[in-house]
Amino acid sequence: MTDPMSMVERLSDAGGMQNLSTPLQTALFLGGLVLLPTLLVCLTPFTRIIIVLSFVRRAVTSQDIPPNTVLLGLALFLTLFVMGPTLDEINAKALTPYLDKKISGSEAVRAGGISLHQFMLRNTRRQDLALFIHLAGYKSLQQPSDTPWHVLVPAYVVSEMKTAFIMGFCIYIPFLLVDLVVASILTAMGMMMMPPVIVSAPFKILLFVLADGWHLAARALSVSFG
Repeated sequence: MTDPMSMVERLSDAGGMQNLSTPLQTALFLGGLVLLPTLLVCLTPFTRIIIVLSFVRRAVTSQDIPPNTVLLGLALFLTLFVMGPTLDEINAKALTPYLDKKISGSEAVRAGGISLHQFMLRNTRRQDLALFIHLAGYKSLQQPSDTPWHVLVPAYVVSEMKTAFIMGFCIYIPFLLVDLVVASILTAMGMMMMPPVIVSAPFKILLFVLADGWHLAARALSVSFG
């Protein structure tokens, strides 16, 4: 199976794009823009971060606060923060040399891909990587860096979702205890018809504020990436 990164390297060769007509170059550029959201989700920590932030909002029982736009913006900038060292490495090894015309386009793509590949490998669980290596039919790989992109990307996304759900479970526990305490008190008072969620919501928000929840969530997300 042809690796997607090798196809990108061929398209980025110096003569490859220049020989194409202007309308075709424009079409390829617009097509690349369409793929940007997919690349953001599948090749960066964005998936883990947005899932954990969504768990935080649901655990506090504030379905629309903060709004989706705020969560997406926070997730995006946390992603850039976590990816900072990797982006600096890509800039030093690939982007800057390419702009200075020291390396070709294919060499820049290869150099940048290596840095991103290493970041994704560090944050992919072994069992998830082994699963997709087995499903792809690879008997053995000499070293982790030899993992093809079409094997690494789904393994990385599955691993990120599993980690996010584990973190979400840990976030839910203290708020679940608040619900249980409030439900027990309402039952003891004979207020059987009063929904516990309505009464526990202010206490959850108070607990979250006193614990400085957003600070803890941002710190936990940043530290969770190796």
